[in-house]
Amino acid sequence: MVHELAEYERAPDECHLTTDQLTSALFSTAPALFGHVAVDERDEPIGFALWFLNFSTWAGVHGVYLEDLYVRPAARGTGAGRLLLATLADICVRRDYRRLEWWMIDWNPAAGFYASIGAQQMSEWVPYRLSGDALRELAGQATAANTRSGD
Repeated sequence: MVHELAEYERAPDECHLTTDQLTSALFSTAPALFGHVAVDERDEPIGFALWFLNFSTWAGVHGVYLEDLYVRPAARGTGAGRLLLATLADICVRRDYRRLEWWMIDWNPAAGFYASIGAQQMSEWVPYRLSGDALRELAGQATAANTRSGD
């Protein structure tokens, strides 16, 4: 379903996730990725939520960052997405986490659904990303600094 999500988000060539990678991330001895799967009445998967913990230095507690939420087109409107989000909200409340956060592509029609459950768009925060050559170049500066200092 992750590849279905990439197709929906108009970026199928950018998704390189393998079953082995996902299995390792979810089921290693110390997983840093967690997931939930929504199933229909025949026990067939119709949606998923993949998430990990973040931390608020201001609140002093963890929160949940929802990396991906996807419901197959035929199952949209069935409540599967709401139940997946409700499950994550329940985890937050039970563990005294203060936030459930995610990003959404600006053209996604789910914006209305998110607003209907009380989610607020964060307009004052601007996302940044470091990847590819720029990531490697910056990492090289740490390696050079560690070599000079004898670390």
